[in-house]
Amino acid sequence: MFTTSLIAGDYPVRPVPFTDVGFSSGLLHDRQETNVKVTLPFALGQLESANRLKNFDLAAETMQRRAAGEAGFQNRPVTQYTFDDSDVYKVLEGAAFCLSVQADPELEKQLEGIIKRVAAAQEPDGYLYTWRTMHPDSPVHDWIGQKRWEKAPQLSHEFYNLGHLYEAGTAYTQATGSKSLMDICLKSAELLHHDFGDGKDVNVPGHQVVEMGLAKLYRSDGDQRWLDLARYFLESRRGKGGEYSQDHKPVLEQSEAVGHAVRANYMYAGMADVAALGGDQRYLAAINRIWENVVGKKLHLTGGVGARGAGEAYGDNYELPNRCYNETCAAIGFLFWNHRMFLMTGDAKYMDVFERTLYNGFLSGVSLSGDRFFYPNPLEYDGSEANNHGHAGRAPWFGCACCPPNMLRTVASIGGYAYAVKDRSLFVNLYATGDGKATVAGNDVTVSQETKYPWSGDVKLEVKPAKPGRFDLSLRVPGWVQGKPVPSDLYRYDDASPSKWTIQVNGKPVSATVSNGYARIDREWKSGDVVELHLPMPVRRVSSHPKIATNEGLVALERGPVVYAFEGVDNDGSVFDLGLPSSAKAKPVFKSDLLGGVVVLEVGGAKRVIRKDGDLKETNTTATAIPYAVWNNRGNSPMSVWLGRDSDHVRPAIAPNFTSKAKVAVSFSRESMDPGRLKDQQMPRNATDGFAAGFDFWPHLGGSEWITYEFEKPATVTGSTVSWFDDTGSGGACALPKSWKLSYQDSSGEWKPVERPSAYRVRKAEPVSVEFKPVTTKALRLDIELEEGRSAGLYEWQVETR
Repeated sequence: MFTTSLIAGDYPVRPVPFTDVGFSSGLLHDRQETNVKVTLPFALGQLESANRLKNFDLAAETMQRRAAGEAGFQNRPVTQYTFDDSDVYKVLEGAAFCLSVQADPELEKQLEGIIKRVAAAQEPDGYLYTWRTMHPDSPVHDWIGQKRWEKAPQLSHEFYNLGHLYEAGTAYTQATGSKSLMDICLKSAELLHHDFGDGKDVNVPGHQVVEMGLAKLYRSDGDQRWLDLARYFLESRRGKGGEYSQDHKPVLEQSEAVGHAVRANYMYAGMADVAALGGDQRYLAAINRIWENVVGKKLHLTGGVGARGAGEAYGDNYELPNRCYNETCAAIGFLFWNHRMFLMTGDAKYMDVFERTLYNGFLSGVSLSGDRFFYPNPLEYDGSEANNHGHAGRAPWFGCACCPPNMLRTVASIGGYAYAVKDRSLFVNLYATGDGKATVAGNDVTVSQETKYPWSGDVKLEVKPAKPGRFDLSLRVPGWVQGKPVPSDLYRYDDASPSKWTIQVNGKPVSATVSNGYARIDREWKSGDVVELHLPMPVRRVSSHPKIATNEGLVALERGPVVYAFEGVDNDGSVFDLGLPSSAKAKPVFKSDLLGGVVVLEVGGAKRVIRKDGDLKETNTTATAIPYAVWNNRGNSPMSVWLGRDSDHVRPAIAPNFTSKAKVAVSFSRESMDPGRLKDQQMPRNATDGFAAGFDFWPHLGGSEWITYEFEKPATVTGSTVSWFDDTGSGGACALPKSWKLSYQDSSGEWKPVERPSAYRVRKAEPVSVEFKPVTTKALRLDIELEEGRSAGLYEWQVETR
């Protein structure tokens, strides 16, 4: 299918739509097949079982019964969040993408049934927001205002839901030709124009995405009002809000990625749409400044962004902890943004970053089985922490379920990022076995690829124009081939020598001109011409910018576009005590029966380090690394992308001590907290190292808390060492405590203060020792007074004995 546009202005580079691209084998094909066969029916089932569709039914019932004379009738929502409507829209969009690839009358019938339920919940003037419609007399949630749109700048998510609706509507029409969902979209958009068009009111979407949705409506029907609304919502940000929703200054004056990472990336992608469709280069200048900030200072090696769990936000420059947040939706927004930057410029650096995110920090978001998901995507995991929105390991769904349907729609549409056209140039951005169809210089061209990418850098492309013709085939030569992992100095290869890549056409070597990261082959093409691209894939050792304090002395491994991780299941249950000296050699081995068929790295000459009696001892071992994207598909076990280069930067295994054998009890612990961390003898290497996660009392704020250690048998204790942490500087709620003290349990079971204690000092991330009169006891208690409005946390509490 060769499509045309209804609008005059658009991106200089036009993507080949996903409907004209099909993968027939390999990694991306396998993920898309699982997406259709497993993820799609699973997500459709969740819309029912998790009550997402029930809200629409309840809203429709409220309107019907009020119209029938029951003036005071109201329903109450049966889900948790005001943005739950958007889950339905994202699933509809993902299903539409799947229908575009393969017709399915039964699926289309099911979707039409869902669309009817959505239509029934839309108010006569076009307003669509189930939480207000089902309970119209008063807000049923703190995030909802007394009037429509009143709390849109904060957390109502009224505009956010509509943005996903508009995206679903355009996808569904494109896939099926049906206007049933688009009619709902246009009715809603008419209301937006009535309420906000021509500057009638100033309002800011607290969670961006409506800008992209409106741009898609504009592209679908050419109605200038939709593009004007998208620009209006961007320009309404005038510095009156905060960084969380990127309303701290006008968008054209912003230069750093701040605040909630999903909101931010959706906004930057929306700014690109307005820049392209409206011809306003000021937007491009702004988002390019912000992009340079992210790629130069805020990007994890896996392509994940949004380091902070607090606020699900971008952190400060170089704030890149390995126990990071990196929300799956933020990775998806980052894909959207990077692809749009490429379409604006034709520069491969944006697709290099896109590819890094795609094969690592994005695909990690869904299990190989297609029905288990990650919300955060950390680069390090201790094997047991319930860090996945209350789950240890992957989860089937979430109360806040934005990520699973987002994965569904994005995996289904990956083909739309593979090819693009500008004038007489055909760009090949993704290498995967299958066919792509495009119109280049008036000539219908099919490109058929054969490759085992990303496991092999050998790519065979057969070019099949409808008629002989001259155009240039532009093949992306990734930065990793040229010795540069990212287009900045944030990461570097220990050996940054470019690899010798080659191109042959019909069996003969050619010397292609490289421009903006593309090898351009300009020639007269005829059907059956064969291009063979060879991209060497040596295993590369990666180092970080010295300002990333977390990674001081650490090294990671890459091969091609794939970032590797060490998982306990392959390494005798433990990875943090592994070291990768420069003498260690990594051998790539393809294992067809492992994790769906992957290349693993077998690393000979690795070191395993243990600390015993204060001394470090090394033993040689062979370590195994797997692609990061497939970790935690075999149950929970420790995982790390970065390992120490030498013994001084390895977290050695630590022999048990007196404290580690004690039984711990606490006054309060949430599900994701393990009090055993208090006695694991692990301290952070520096202020940004999140490994020594410790224990905290959040969300308890103010008041008193306690921790007790009960010993195996009475012991004579002489002191204690406590290490506090304070995460208020990164948006957390744990501050240093107001005060603390120690008590022991006497023979009658009563708690008594220790005698003659030295000062109970409080210092951040620094061990504080207290000595006291030796006492023989079976238990010791740590009493803590929290600061008003703050919680508190500890890395370690160790007990000294005689």
